[in-house]
Amino acid sequence: MQELLVSILIPFKNTSEFLPACIDSILAQTNTNWEIIAIDDQCTDVSLSIMKQYETKDSRIHVFKNEGSGIIEALKMAYSLCKGNYITRMDSDDIMAENKIDSMLEGLISHGLGHLAIGKVKYFCEGEIRDGYYKYEKWLNRLTHTGANFTEIYKECPIPSPCWMLHRSDLEKCNSFQPKRYPEDYDLAFRFYEQGLKCIPSNEVLHFWRDYDYRASRTSEHYAQNYFLEIKLRYFLKLNYQQFRPLVVWGAGKKGKNLAQNLLNKRVNFYWICNNPNKIGKEIYGKELQHFSTLKEYKQPQVIITVANHEAQSFIRDYLKELQMNTLKDYFFFC
Repeated sequence: MQELLVSILIPFKNTSEFLPACIDSILAQTNTNWEIIAIDDQCTDVSLSIMKQYETKDSRIHVFKNEGSGIIEALKMAYSLCKGNYITRMDSDDIMAENKIDSMLEGLISHGLGHLAIGKVKYFCEGEIRDGYYKYEKWLNRLTHTGANFTEIYKECPIPSPCWMLHRSDLEKCNSFQPKRYPEDYDLAFRFYEQGLKCIPSNEVLHFWRDYDYRASRTSEHYAQNYFLEIKLRYFLKLNYQQFRPLVVWGAGKKGKNLAQNLLNKRVNFYWICNNPNKIGKEIYGKELQHFSTLKEYKQPQVIITVANHEAQSFIRDYLKELQMNTLKDYFFFC
């Protein structure tokens, strides 16, 4: 049984209102061969007291105080203390479906090393789910259904941070939680992608994601859009960019301008195109905006698309398909 032990890493900070529901959902799992490594990240409410009560009642639960500060340090500490051969992470304000551990573990056992077990997610809250979160849920679940999550990794984080599991040795290859880069879940997803891990398709809702106004992903500066852009560009230049090919940015809205500034700061040359007649021919940051049809003039270009409008994205996809260009090789949607 020890070789099938699942370690559940839980950083927690001031989630006393939701913590009992979270831990109770783990206690109710159909799989009982797990351990919780819970790290108190400098709580100022009664969260630590609640976790200590659970620790007293169940020997599988182990509670420690963060020796550092922040979620990355808490995850690093939890990982250093865990004993399982299978590793997963849990948010202290969320809820597991009762078969979550069994479902992901069975997937990893049947598929072997080099695979990442995931599951569909569902947001819930006291009021209505905001439209952006609903769209993100729908997008994630569409990818998870076929295991195609990494095909759109440059759009958003395609791996839900509290709904994955993998072999310990595969997490080691991905450098576990060592890099101190935010958003930490998106950075880890890129390292999964970098190591060539394959997502195991799932059609089950395995995780219930709680939404509320003061959730860290809404309030912390580490989850601001500029951090997401920096992560995307960092890994694009490392993993997919081919310097011998012309780089083209498509789109001159706010995200397109931010990307252009970042490329200029990094001294990466690029061409700039768009399909907005009001911007074509204008010069921004010393770059003249060209009509998108000029893309045909470049030899084997790589294109980063920063256009957010869904109808415009459909047009762009069709146009690039006509040019026989392929995603994650020739073009990359950054939004």
